[in-house]
Amino acid sequence: MNENVKSVKGNRTYKDTVFRMLFREKKELLSLYNAMNGSDYSNPEELQIVTLENAVYMNMKNDLAFLADFHLYLYEHQSTVNSNMPLRFLQYVAKEYEKLTGGDSLYRRKRIPLPAPRFVVFYNGAGYFPEKSELRLSEAYETDKADPQLELKVQVLNINEGNNEKLKEQCRILKEYMLYVDCVRKYAEEVPIEEAVPCAVDECIERGILAEFLRKNKSEVIPVSIFEYNEEETLKAIKADEYELGMQDGIKQGISQGIQQSIGLMIESCAELGVAKQDTLEKIMVKFSLKEDEANKYMEEYWTRG
Repeated sequence: MNENVKSVKGNRTYKDTVFRMLFREKKELLSLYNAMNGSDYSNPEELQIVTLENAVYMNMKNDLAFLADFHLYLYEHQSTVNSNMPLRFLQYVAKEYEKLTGGDSLYRRKRIPLPAPRFVVFYNGAGYFPEKSELRLSEAYETDKADPQLELKVQVLNINEGNNEKLKEQCRILKEYMLYVDCVRKYAEEVPIEEAVPCAVDECIERGILAEFLRKNKSEVIPVSIFEYNEEETLKAIKADEYELGMQDGIKQGISQGIQQSIGLMIESCAELGVAKQDTLEKIMVKFSLKEDEANKYMEEYWTRG
């Protein structure tokens, strides 16, 4: 077995993502920030990275958190859009504020200044998703959706081919990241993922796509990419199973409801035509293979309607 594959299967309780690896350097993160905000800052030191290293969700580290221009930016990359992202961000930003306010007492009269938060998810899954959309915390509320006392909005940007191309043109690393992801998917259609990722890495280096990054981090990128791909495929399989089970349950429920309606209609019709109650009971027992106690329950419900 490839040593890179062994490392992804065994020795870490969490995994990085290629997206996080790419943008953990301030220079690259600044290019993404500029593309997102239409700015042209040139000094990476103007960013202060505040990503919580102990924040882990489903074995994956949270991606990026940083301070810039009096704002707290929280960026996540997702291959499967999770409708609970607003809740995740709420819990995460609460921890960030707790860390940023440090020893300031919440009971002091003077207001504690806070950087305004911005929440963004970069979606690169294989399934369809709109180019731009928004998730809201209030969508999870059972009541008060129209006028929530607490709201949190998450901007979701699809970065697959044909989506948000202007953004990717303005951030070369983001564009090349998606070219790399597409290359992995292309090879994965032909060979097992353990073979596909090394092939994709080699091709991208040859084509000058994330070449310096991939050469420098090849031994880590390969197992991380395999893990990410398998994670995405696992989630897709789970969703497919849930859908199939839901369909089966729906079919069973629909058949059951249809049979009940047919039995009720037959009882009511017999009553209207003057068929004796005992004869009607026997008819539905024969036609629908019912036991006498089951048939009597239907008779009690529908005969009076007739």
